[in-house]
Amino acid sequence: MISDASKSPEKTGRSRTATRVLAASLALTATTFGVAGCDSAAAGTLEGSRLELPVRGGTAVVDTASLAVNARTDDGRQLVLSAPAGGGLGKPGPVTRTADGARWSYPAKGLTVTASSERGRLRIKLRADRDGSVSWPVTGTDRAASAVQIPRGEGLDIPVKDAFWNAGPERGGLAGSSVDMGEALSLPLWGYSMGGAGGKGGSGVSYLTPTDLGTSLKFASTGGRLRTTAEHAFDAGEGTRDYEISFALTDGSPVASAADYRSYLNQRGQLGSLNRKIRQNPANGKLLGAFHAYVWGDARTAAGVDKLKKLGVDRMWLGYDADADPMKAQAVRAAKKAGYLVGPYDTFDNGQDPKSADTSTSVWPGRVYPDFCIRKADGTPQTGFHGRGCYLSSRAFEQAEPAKHYLADRTRTMVANGADSYFLDVDATGEVFRDHTKGHEMTKAEDRVNRLARMQRLSKNLVLGSESAQAWANKVVAYNHGALTPVDDGLWKLEKDRKTWGGYYPEKAPATFFKPVRLPRQMATAMYDPTYRAPLYETALHGSLVNAERWELSYEKLPEQKTTRALLAMLYNTPLNYVLDGPTLEKKGPEMAALQKYFSPLHRAAGAEQLTSFRWLTRDRSVQRTVFGDGALTVTANFGSRAHEGLPGGCVDAKLRTDDKPRRLCPAQPKG
Repeated sequence: MISDASKSPEKTGRSRTATRVLAASLALTATTFGVAGCDSAAAGTLEGSRLELPVRGGTAVVDTASLAVNARTDDGRQLVLSAPAGGGLGKPGPVTRTADGARWSYPAKGLTVTASSERGRLRIKLRADRDGSVSWPVTGTDRAASAVQIPRGEGLDIPVKDAFWNAGPERGGLAGSSVDMGEALSLPLWGYSMGGAGGKGGSGVSYLTPTDLGTSLKFASTGGRLRTTAEHAFDAGEGTRDYEISFALTDGSPVASAADYRSYLNQRGQLGSLNRKIRQNPANGKLLGAFHAYVWGDARTAAGVDKLKKLGVDRMWLGYDADADPMKAQAVRAAKKAGYLVGPYDTFDNGQDPKSADTSTSVWPGRVYPDFCIRKADGTPQTGFHGRGCYLSSRAFEQAEPAKHYLADRTRTMVANGADSYFLDVDATGEVFRDHTKGHEMTKAEDRVNRLARMQRLSKNLVLGSESAQAWANKVVAYNHGALTPVDDGLWKLEKDRKTWGGYYPEKAPATFFKPVRLPRQMATAMYDPTYRAPLYETALHGSLVNAERWELSYEKLPEQKTTRALLAMLYNTPLNYVLDGPTLEKKGPEMAALQKYFSPLHRAAGAEQLTSFRWLTRDRSVQRTVFGDGALTVTANFGSRAHEGLPGGCVDAKLRTDDKPRRLCPAQPKG
């Protein structure tokens, strides 16, 4: 079990331990979750339908008749990890012992189940011989459950009795909603904290599902308490006939499930390393300390770059639209001389008729459009984003690339100005497709494989980024824009309201990026209330890639959230993302430069380190602390209005290992 002995009084009305530290066990080596001294008992015991298997921190108990899962911790606590599968499974077949567990079946459902103890976790795999579905595990039913952790964007820690989240989606809550784990979550996991009752410290459980495709997570409010049920669709055509869940006992820390997942990735060689990426391509090192900005108008000229440098900005990532007026070679040279990264926005995702395409990135040579269009089962094309053209098949591109070089030629043209970075929209997100087109059929899993292959090629010589990168892409991308943002579904509707959000004009400063917007109260709570935020993504992947917010949610886009977002950025050791034109650079440049000046040495020191600790220092969660590496950086942020131990509200203290005293930033009044 992940060890955490820190405790403090529970927060009034939220039944949460206010201080939980993820301590030294977050070193997350390959043996972090190993079960010391229990190898000889790995197969566990079986009595009737009761299968007991050893896990780190206790014993898991599986009911082979219903798939109910309980646990007995080493200090004597009894935990409910899953209620019986929803809808029933039918009469089970005989249970057969295996070297590390047991195997049995549910003939009525066509399911074969194997349960084993693996590296300190309980691993349960289901294989179906027919199409169908299963509602399991059923989680959050333990009366001691106090909070649920969901990797929506960076991550949320939600008290199960919280009234806001127990409401329906129309009021900003989760009750009655369902999320596609393969598409809508940044990590394939969720977790529960069980509070501190019954023994020293807290307890909890981590749920990992490597088979996220075909899996959804459903939320229900039962007796005013938030519960979750995973549902998996077994579909031969989709390639989802296998389903797997790994359970791990934790100390109940709000980031314990993400720590478990980092260990899981590391054990399987699936965890990337920013340091390794820097060794392979030294330009990746310029991400450390850099803020990010998409530039428009005069800001994308050599003079605009010089303005940034004169403001004292020592590192930046500068992106630009690959439109009729891309960044000129002179400006690119100026950016690189200043120590900045610079690169185009591109997408391999969309194809349109060249005669009527609304953007150059959707124009392809020959018959890429329409021949490469993804087609649904009825033969009709998969309509592209916002009804534009079609989505293009990654399988079709991979098949054609050795002879036609469509992607290589496209990239070569895009970086002919000397750009050393590349933002490839969509490729690393959860939006993947099944293609029914004869000759380039593919499943969603195969779509991921194809995307990884082409991103791997790009990353050899370019500093590669993508949109809202999911964990499966963490080894090939060096940065992403979007996974930091826990997007409320209502945001997409708001962005379509051009009167409120802004449209794509004027050309050199589109209102959709530059017009300030006030978020509706419920949306602001769901996305930016710091008392609900938990750095799950950073716990899992910090040190592998650099994470930032979505480009349409630039730092100046949401004025009311500026201070909170700046504090979160410093607390999580993640850069702010801007959009800049000439007037914005003139007006807001000094403030941005002051923020970047504070951030740069912190990120240079800890951007390639893992996040090793996150905790709340006050009952109301308004004061939060993170630690990176072995004390390389410690950050304390006060989101409240009252001072805490000398730290004013709305301010952050950061202390590098080499510092004599903390460095303070109050972003509402940054100083240059």
